[in-house]
Amino acid sequence: MTFPVIGMVGGGQLARMTHEAGIPLGIRFKLLSDTPQDSAAQVVNDVVVGDYRDLDTLRDFARGCDVITFDHEHVPTEHLRALEAEGIPVRPGADALVHAQDKGVMRARLTEIGVPCPRHRIVADPADVARFADETGGWPVVLKTVRGGYDGKGVWVVRSQEEAAAPFRAGVPVLAEEKVDFARELAANVVRSPHGQAVAYPVVESIQVNGVCDTVIAPAPDLSPELSGQAQELALTIARELGVVGHLAVELFETHDGRVLVNELAMRPHNSGHWTQDGAVTSQFANHLRAVLDLPLGDPRPRAPWTVMVNVLGGDYPDMYQGYLHCMARDPQLKIHMYGKDVKPGRKVGHVTTYGDDLADVRERAAHAAGYLRGTITE
Repeated sequence: MTFPVIGMVGGGQLARMTHEAGIPLGIRFKLLSDTPQDSAAQVVNDVVVGDYRDLDTLRDFARGCDVITFDHEHVPTEHLRALEAEGIPVRPGADALVHAQDKGVMRARLTEIGVPCPRHRIVADPADVARFADETGGWPVVLKTVRGGYDGKGVWVVRSQEEAAAPFRAGVPVLAEEKVDFARELAANVVRSPHGQAVAYPVVESIQVNGVCDTVIAPAPDLSPELSGQAQELALTIARELGVVGHLAVELFETHDGRVLVNELAMRPHNSGHWTQDGAVTSQFANHLRAVLDLPLGDPRPRAPWTVMVNVLGGDYPDMYQGYLHCMARDPQLKIHMYGKDVKPGRKVGHVTTYGDDLADVRERAAHAAGYLRGTITE
């Protein structure tokens, strides 16, 4: 039997963990990585080092692959269309992925299909931002470059016309959005296959610190069944209407008056789904692989009443390995996932997951382990 070869564009931790999920399935991986030291390049056997922005490099990489997928959204849309025109299966395809690549395109399409979003429009200059602020109730206003932002990069919260000048210096279109007075952030993760099968994971709460995901709680505490179902239905509708194949993360605002608004989309495994590695019957990574290969999807249900994931960020304590002894001895159920990255302050270098019946206990265990590994907790 010949097992399929998946070509993964991007060598970060998402590719590393997706590769891990494919090992028991016998799926072979080919990786297009920026450098041999990238997270996934350290563990994948077949690595091509090259520039994903170069079409010829992508063409050469695709030879021998049964399907191409991604651990980021940055491959130029026109290159994806060229690969598809040459008969190369690209999942998600260019027509879907552009909605995760271009925030202006995303907002226009979601509005067209009736998905609730913050008020928004493309703005031309700081004076236009001031006009938008007047239209939507005043400052502050959120400004985003339509392409390239992630983890808080390419996003500004501005409180005056003068502050609004910075985003335009990059010379790319800028999207203005109302600053939503939200109660908390949620995420709805779904997976869809080419023939239309789809599964939905429990809606989670995502806690951000300085624009970076810090903690994910699955399922979101005290979320009504009605709003949870609405969020899952929104995500499934978006996946269907946009033709997504693979994993889709829909980042949401829960408003104080009990609504959900779509904030961002990601069409790949996502930080808000890392809890599924240990907390779900089938992880987001395994289901993404199943989807892009058009295999039957796996069960997304949780294994425990509560699962908490906390990102491990780099700090001033570079030797995290020395922290394993304490963390593992303190909590034998703890799961540690490291990405093989050099430790730098503020850099995502791993995550931990804990699970159990008592939410307060599960949260404390995860926070302690992440803090100890980073060096902010010493006992």
